[in-house]
Amino acid sequence: MKTNRRDFFKVTGAVGAGIAAGGLTSCSQPQAEPSAMQFIKDAAVNTNPQQFNMCGYAAPKLDKVRVGFVGIGDRGSGAVKRMTYIDGVEIVALCDIRQAAVDGAQKILADAGLPKAKEFVGNEQEFKKLCDSGLCDLVYTATPWEWHVPVGLAAMEGGAHAALEVSAAKTMDECWQMVETSERTKKHCVILENCCYDFFELLTLNMVRQGVFGDLIHGEGAYIHDLDYWHFSKPQDEKMTDGAYTKMWRLYENQRQANVYPTHGLGPICQAMNINRGDKMDYLTAMISDDFTLKNRIEEKAKEDPFFEKFVGMDMRGNMDMQMIRTNKGRTILIQHDISSPRPYSRIHLLSGTKCFAQKWPLQHIAFGHDVVDEAGMEELREKYEPEIVKRVGEMAKQVGGHGGMDFIMDWRLIDCLRNGLPVDMDVYDAAAWSSLTPLSEWSIANGSAPIEVPDFTRGAWKTNKPIELTLAGGGTTKVRNLNGADGKGQLDV
Repeated sequence: MKTNRRDFFKVTGAVGAGIAAGGLTSCSQPQAEPSAMQFIKDAAVNTNPQQFNMCGYAAPKLDKVRVGFVGIGDRGSGAVKRMTYIDGVEIVALCDIRQAAVDGAQKILADAGLPKAKEFVGNEQEFKKLCDSGLCDLVYTATPWEWHVPVGLAAMEGGAHAALEVSAAKTMDECWQMVETSERTKKHCVILENCCYDFFELLTLNMVRQGVFGDLIHGEGAYIHDLDYWHFSKPQDEKMTDGAYTKMWRLYENQRQANVYPTHGLGPICQAMNINRGDKMDYLTAMISDDFTLKNRIEEKAKEDPFFEKFVGMDMRGNMDMQMIRTNKGRTILIQHDISSPRPYSRIHLLSGTKCFAQKWPLQHIAFGHDVVDEAGMEELREKYEPEIVKRVGEMAKQVGGHGGMDFIMDWRLIDCLRNGLPVDMDVYDAAAWSSLTPLSEWSIANGSAPIEVPDFTRGAWKTNKPIELTLAGGGTTKVRNLNGADGKGQLDV
């Protein structure tokens, strides 16, 4: 979908002038005057028919999955290491703007006894050479956010499946570009939402599938994480490439009045509610607090170090933003995002049904009424409803690591699906729908928390799309290598 929308950063300063004064209006009623950030609302509308339904699509089997990595910082290097443990993976290409990052990844391969990968190093366009090379079956992208979609599109156009770190897309145009390219090329565009593979999320998802919750009523998710240390981790080299966030990219992203990172909380809730697979998000309304901390922290840092003077005076996003979502089946979802308040980490992960309630943070608990289940009862629930994928690779995942093991489960599952010709758990419609909260929340916040429709990226196919398969039917054959304690079937003796 080609549009001529203006870059949202160019209009941020003019947002307030367009806010309608008439209060909330129905999202189905046209407004007499253009809204603030009207280009977002315009871009949400796409009348093109679905070219091919990627939900449930099983791509041809790949005995060996040749993987190329673009962006080898903290997330990228961790992914390279995790992939060295997965049988059937050949790491064939490494791409980054920094030679040192590629050198570090090559060392990971050497330590694992694997061959050296072809290097694509230099300017920010080197990924195009990797994607056009024909070397890769899968391009795994862990760059700063602005490059996720460009790399993903190039990968699919070059004949490879794409795996994009979160959030997959920043704009509504990018969401549609992912969908239309995936449908046309019949290449998967997978959002790498690791939180969908954390142990409590998988447990509660299986309980939902087994009917334990009855009808789901409400869900809550979040990304609440004080990133002060990482935001202000200053690069030491002249090219600004060795800080926690290359060229301070994430601090710059915090100028946007939106939920810029919605998918950690949203993804697991959408899977439980079968969003895009029997239900869909209809509309949302969003709100954000003022900024009580970031501007002050920038001023404090600038007094200590002239490097931060360039950020003084920037309008930074508020501390807490919230999105309230209503689904087609009448369920509700609350998503929160706060990366600048001094408070404990939380993704909330709350599911409320007609028979059962579960919440992960601050303490994991499940209830079937007023009283939460005690630890003995929790252990019984874990034993009864632990999904097959956890039984298969859960203990190995904890050994490999990556946010407690969920990163490895995610990677192993993706490779196992590709090797066995199975549909992927998180397809391009999930990538688009979950990422769309960023521009949608930005529009709603700019328009006094007015409701806005969530696009149906499936173009009606959600009504018949089937829920993701929690069993390992047809798969589960991918072994784990170079891991102490793994037996010949790729399992641990537990």
